[in-house]
Amino acid sequence: MSVIPLPAAPAELPFLGRVSGRAAAPPRRVVRAPRQGARLEICPAELVEPGRGQVRIAVEAAGICNTDAMFAAGLIPGVAFPFVPGHEIAGRVDAAGEGTTAGVGDRVAVGWFGGSCGVCLPCRRGDLITCRALKVPGWSYPGGYASHVVVPQEALAAIPDGMSAEHAAPMGCAGVTAFNALRRSGARPGELVAVLGLGGVGHLALQFAVHSGLDTVAVVRGSQKARLAKDLGAHHVVDASAADPVQALQALGGADVVLATAASAPAMSAVLGGLAPRARFMVVGVDSEPLAIDTMLLVAEGHTVIGHPAGTAADTEAAMEFCVRTGVRPWVEPVPLDRAADAFTKMLAGAARFRMVLIP
Repeated sequence: MSVIPLPAAPAELPFLGRVSGRAAAPPRRVVRAPRQGARLEICPAELVEPGRGQVRIAVEAAGICNTDAMFAAGLIPGVAFPFVPGHEIAGRVDAAGEGTTAGVGDRVAVGWFGGSCGVCLPCRRGDLITCRALKVPGWSYPGGYASHVVVPQEALAAIPDGMSAEHAAPMGCAGVTAFNALRRSGARPGELVAVLGLGGVGHLALQFAVHSGLDTVAVVRGSQKARLAKDLGAHHVVDASAADPVQALQALGGADVVLATAASAPAMSAVLGGLAPRARFMVVGVDSEPLAIDTMLLVAEGHTVIGHPAGTAADTEAAMEFCVRTGVRPWVEPVPLDRAADAFTKMLAGAARFRMVLIP
């Protein structure tokens, strides 16, 4: 899930403090937010045994999503403090509860989809990601900023051979979001796919489009992002800080598909005039501002605007398998768990290239 960054400057978010007084390493360590807006603490915690239908994962990597910072700042309702953030998790099963089939040592990833109720109407229709009681790690139960985490077995995605934990962790949210957005756009050979934004989700969306054989244009801001887009394989690059993106897209024939990963409603609105007739506009980025749409243009051109959530564990597996076959990988910056504050600051400043990943 791609979201708007926190309105406060990173320096105003003193995220990390250390709980001292123990010389020996505890059996479990967590990074938690004790109160809304308070400093995150790294501290010892009880090593919880998994219950029926649950497994415990020894965490090897945990990606940092913008949503985690919003949870910590209390900008998303339903967060019960203190809580442990983290919904991009990779590691190995180290204990399995009754009624599970997972094996100790299995390599697994867990993402935004952290379990579903199985009984609501969306679940009964097979649309688990829109479950009315969707479980999200770091929101519904303690998340992955920890040495161990307990999750429902249904949340597990098997990590394929050839993919490291550091690369697998972001696939549970950023990766599967980008992968599913492209799949559900219906993009076909010969069509032009525009990727708006080049962050944690956008840099993966761009790679997925390129490695699917699609004509791909990256719409970014700034010469540095433009160079990075070229490095990632974009066939065309539009620097919206130096050129009109509408004119640039129309010069290419108009975008048939837009994967709008930028967390900016104005940036999305600014490219709507650059679409080809009957284009599909996939909204992935989240902004607190409403999205302004010219309804005459929408109707006259026959465009479709689609809001897109992340994906299930099965979707995450499909995304990782595609990565192994094609060489697509998230660009990650590994950081020790006890330096979560530095990682948060860098992510909020927009300086991550492109996913900060905590290593317990």
